[in-house]
Amino acid sequence: MQHTNWGGDKPSKPRRGRWSQAEIARFRETYGLRDDASVARELNRSVSSVRKMAEQVFNEPLRSGPWTPLDGKLLKKYLGATTPEVIAKIMARPVDQVRRQIEALGQDRLEGSATWSQEESAELKRVFGTRTDEDLSLIFGRPVQSLLDEAERLCLAKDKAFVRRVTGEATTRMPRWKDSELEILRELYPLEPNLSIAKSLGRSVKSVVSKAHNMGLKKNPERLQQMGQQNVSLRYNRKG
Repeated sequence: MQHTNWGGDKPSKPRRGRWSQAEIARFRETYGLRDDASVARELNRSVSSVRKMAEQVFNEPLRSGPWTPLDGKLLKKYLGATTPEVIAKIMARPVDQVRRQIEALGQDRLEGSATWSQEESAELKRVFGTRTDEDLSLIFGRPVQSLLDEAERLCLAKDKAFVRRVTGEATTRMPRWKDSELEILRELYPLEPNLSIAKSLGRSVKSVVSKAHNMGLKKNPERLQQMGQQNVSLRYNRKG
């Protein structure tokens, strides 16, 4: 099966005509987690085509029975990334049910700052940059200060595009990288975890990864093997 390079160069004009199975599969992965314009850009389709496909893909009869744990997990996946109306469409649930479930999440938060599990921390890394702190509090069922403390420990930061979209203001620029910092990055990146590097340099993990990518730095094969083993362990724990 031919691999589709979604990040590669695209024709100047959006595609027209029948969607391929690969396009539809990618559409399902991204719709609701990104705005329509972003999905359209990645798939090189028009926004109207994306919205039309959403109506075709998510056209199941509405369900009104009890909410299952899987329903709750799906709700948290999209919460804060899109509107209740879109979540309702994806889940085939009435909008008022979705809104009530979101409200219920706000009444079921942990008190204090209980220890974060490895799985929770990994999920926070994945979504922190593109969700508001209040939405994250609902997703993880924790006080805002608890998730901010964990985000600080993990050296996480909000995505610049997300901040501009939410506030309408430009983000504060991080200080320019000094030559001495670049040397440290060159030395540490191949072997050290990105979190350790970020703490050493006082920068976010995303900033470290982005700069390393721009510099053409690569992880040592042994480090890549360790990361692979950690990811396998995390997936195993999720299934357990």
